[in-house]
Amino acid sequence: MGFRYLRLKVKAFRLKRFLLLLGLGGRKRKHLLAKKPSWMMPITHGYYVVEHHMIRDGSDGSDLDSVVVQREQIGHTELWYFGIFDALIGERVTKYMQSHFFAKKLQEAHIRRKSKDTLKRAYLGVRTKIREEHRSEETCRMGSASVMVINGEQLVIANMGDYRTVVCRDGIAYQTTGTYQQSAKRHWSRRLFAGNAIGTRHSRGSELVVRGERVDSDTEFFILASNGIWEVMKNQEAVNLISHIEDPQEAAECLAKEALIRMSRSNISCLIIRFD
Repeated sequence: MGFRYLRLKVKAFRLKRFLLLLGLGGRKRKHLLAKKPSWMMPITHGYYVVEHHMIRDGSDGSDLDSVVVQREQIGHTELWYFGIFDALIGERVTKYMQSHFFAKKLQEAHIRRKSKDTLKRAYLGVRTKIREEHRSEETCRMGSASVMVINGEQLVIANMGDYRTVVCRDGIAYQTTGTYQQSAKRHWSRRLFAGNAIGTRHSRGSELVVRGERVDSDTEFFILASNGIWEVMKNQEAVNLISHIEDPQEAAECLAKEALIRMSRSNISCLIIRFD
């Protein structure tokens, strides 16, 4: 009896060893799964910028917002860079990031730390330069929202002025950056008294907020949008409006056109990032 039991144990041991060699169980299997790149999760995006002649007459298009979408692969690290910028900022932040971050060919271990520092320096440098160029003006307000996605799991988010970044997690809207939270109702009453006043005169300034976020299982999509969106709808309204639209390009157009219907008089631009 004891001899038969020993033979059964030997067979069980050999079978377990065989399964491990095939990678079908045990720690070796878990280790292989752990090495699978996290950025295998696809990222889709879409954007829409309303031409100014649709908002107001007499515009020459020189104050049109700009949109940037860029993807880079550094070793095993995938980087996505998204941004919307008003006419004052234009391509300045993007050019700084190109020369001081993307062109540096950083080591993968330094990318996460450098991304936040470099993005912050880019915005601060551009803001200082623009203010120096517009010293004669009483106020010089800028607006921008940008997001850097690292391996589909870590985010660096920058927000300046009234441009805002909102994330939808499990159907709920969360404002990730910015402090401008006046209600749409207040904006409507202000425009009734302001007549044809346009632009960002109601802005509380060009405050910069840069912070890190993580993508979790509840993260559905991000909205990067100008003040023309947020002056006529609240965060949750915007999320509810497009949450059922799977195509991010269609969602961006829907959001922008809704702002037009609500008679927004400021720059209307938006960028949708979906994590599928």
